[in-house]
Amino acid sequence: MKKNRNSVTRFYDQLAEDYQLIFRSWEGAIKYQGKFLRGLIASVLKEKNPTILDCSCGIGTQSVALAAQGYQVTATDISPGEIKRAKREARKRKLSIKFGVADFRKLTSQVPGTYDAVISFDNSLPHLLTDGDMKQAIRSMYRKLNPGGYFFASIRDYDAILKERPKITPANEFKQEGIRRIVFQVWDWQKKNVYQIHHFIVKEKAGKWAMEHRETQYRAWQRAEFTQLFKAQGFTKIQWLMPKKTDFYQPIMIARKPA
Repeated sequence: MKKNRNSVTRFYDQLAEDYQLIFRSWEGAIKYQGKFLRGLIASVLKEKNPTILDCSCGIGTQSVALAAQGYQVTATDISPGEIKRAKREARKRKLSIKFGVADFRKLTSQVPGTYDAVISFDNSLPHLLTDGDMKQAIRSMYRKLNPGGYFFASIRDYDAILKERPKITPANEFKQEGIRRIVFQVWDWQKKNVYQIHHFIVKEKAGKWAMEHRETQYRAWQRAEFTQLFKAQGFTKIQWLMPKKTDFYQPIMIARKPA
């Protein structure tokens, strides 16, 4: 896993300053996700001001959104570059968020305290390629939850993706802050369920074009696999909310730590 961990860290360190460019409007995504996550969390957690650990916070899409909604947020990520950027985004918005660099397989030793909810959005967990690493992460997240707490994650719909095993994603063209860009990915399938992504951002500014290329790996975990592994580590009330029901762009898993 060490080689893959290094590739994941390098990928997000390199992407940190360009991460907002993969959205049509990152600020719009923050506002939307804040409202969406508030409703999602309130649907199962009845605490008035629950504590939240965002254990794969990136540059702060969810943690900034939740802090702006008034939640007590701790945000960690394996990428020092993304944590640096997330801190900057929080300061700019005058939000109080506790940040730290941490591997979500090692939260017990790297992150103090326990929380009412732990979240991991934007397809972060599938960077773990083996059953052993995933079990370690699930145990780690379980231990960070208070009794009766909930875990939330969004995961690509790999049940559908594995039927097609696509080799390229549709190209999206955006323009913001004077920068026109085209964003797409090339997927090289290495095994039945593991693929290398080549992430491209082609940027135009003042009539000149430049291309940024970064790469990392994912495993196409199916929902039944996640459900089985989370049950085995003690989680209950596991459910999947699909985009047709939520209008969110990825399937969402919810799991509870028994009280």
